[in-house]
Amino acid sequence: MSNIPSLTLNTNASMPLLGLGVYKATAPGEVEGAISTALDLGYRLIDTASAYKNEEGVGRGIRSSSVPRKELFITTKLWNTAQRIGDIDGAFQRSLDRLGLDYVDLYLIHWPVPGCFINSWQALERIRESGQAKAIGVSNFEISHLEALFQTSGIVPAVNQIEYHPLWNQSDLYEYCKERGIAVQAYAPLARGAYLKKDTMIHIGETYGKSPAQIGLRWLVQKGISAIPKSVNPERIAENADIFDFELTDMEMKTIDALDEKFRSAGIPEDMQGFVI
Repeated sequence: MSNIPSLTLNTNASMPLLGLGVYKATAPGEVEGAISTALDLGYRLIDTASAYKNEEGVGRGIRSSSVPRKELFITTKLWNTAQRIGDIDGAFQRSLDRLGLDYVDLYLIHWPVPGCFINSWQALERIRESGQAKAIGVSNFEISHLEALFQTSGIVPAVNQIEYHPLWNQSDLYEYCKERGIAVQAYAPLARGAYLKKDTMIHIGETYGKSPAQIGLRWLVQKGISAIPKSVNPERIAENADIFDFELTDMEMKTIDALDEKFRSAGIPEDMQGFVI
């Protein structure tokens, strides 16, 4: 069993520093199995989205577990289509229904759809006030998008979920969020495997008897960044959680920082291409 620490959001709620991502886990029983494995290992954060087409499976996985709901941290996200047609409340309710939950711990705007995301945020504020989302935040937002939010809203996002890993550390955005009390959460934290054969990661891993993936995840959580690696493989899910029994040195942290090459490993939706750098 892993003892996964948490960080405190600007809502004063706690969010685990490591969670399970379930993107592309859509085969029958796949997401339920992954959740069962993760919860048995001590995971408590599960990250899904309406666009992942597996919220029903996530709900089944939660219900089949003996872990009390109050101990879980469940995130889902608002997709672009609902933003464009202004059906934010409807989309959120459908997500709740598919999950079979009375509330989610975090509801995110999945992408900053031009001309829409300000109105979407205002709708999320109302959802937060209803208590059906304990915290609200954003995903894939750059500094310019956050600045635009702040011009119209006094509610600071609890989280900005972005691609973040040793090959793309988005340092300016990270520092901006840190200064404003926005927690950063890393998706694609393993860069789809792109850094696992880097000599730097291998050599540091050998020092601690850890894999390059574990070193990359440790680097993230040591920065105070919550990581949500996706996997349905029980061994990988266990390996990803085995990162809290060692600590990287300041020099090792800086060495990994220096690997940044602005490498984007995750795709951009077709309807957002040209809008997101």
